[in-house]
Amino acid sequence: MGIPVKPLQTLEAQRLHAAESSGGTSSDVIYDRIVEVIEEYDLRGRVLDYGAGIGNLTRRLWALGRFEQIAGADILPRPEDLPSAIPWHCLDLNHGDVVPAASFDAVIAAEVIEHLENPREVARELYRILKPGGTLVLSTPNNESIRSLVALLIRGHYVAFDDSCYPAHITALLRKDLVRILGEAGFSGVRFQYTNFGGVPKMPMVSWQRVSFGLLKGCRFSDNVIATAVK
Repeated sequence: MGIPVKPLQTLEAQRLHAAESSGGTSSDVIYDRIVEVIEEYDLRGRVLDYGAGIGNLTRRLWALGRFEQIAGADILPRPEDLPSAIPWHCLDLNHGDVVPAASFDAVIAAEVIEHLENPREVARELYRILKPGGTLVLSTPNNESIRSLVALLIRGHYVAFDDSCYPAHITALLRKDLVRILGEAGFSGVRFQYTNFGGVPKMPMVSWQRVSFGLLKGCRFSDNVIATAVK
């Protein structure tokens, strides 16, 4: 008599599990920096929180009072306490052609692309749903920080892509990758900004900014990078 084999999860179930394992949210440090970028670029009109998770950033965008409409999209169900005026697209972000084309003036994709299987398809989808002249604000783990490069040298992988981050984080990207991917999708004017908050190797709760009294900033000393681009 053979040993019973546990059936494999469906792809949809695997993706939902990955989304749930991430907690559906990111840090306030990242959200604070994204809000600063939004204000710096004076983004207005209709905005989509792409990969909204449990809606923490969506609520912050709503509280800004600067957008004509705010919508969320995620594989997770609509958060129950989200304001009723916020539309919600419940969908697998690995699939395109669901959100109407050219329907948003800005798309915010905070800590999303590293969760998805095909970054080039994601970039094409983000381009498709933006209006001409629309702005993309995308953040992802910064794999060029000192902490991440040390992890790569010692452990053979970037710090945000170790076993404790799997299966949530599956796609590691560098700035050069983002420039190529966004450019291939049709975006222009790719620029990078940083959270200016980064953990010291082996002591992630101690930041470079704390030990340097705020002097150490930028690419090598930030755990997350923000890319902006225009359709």
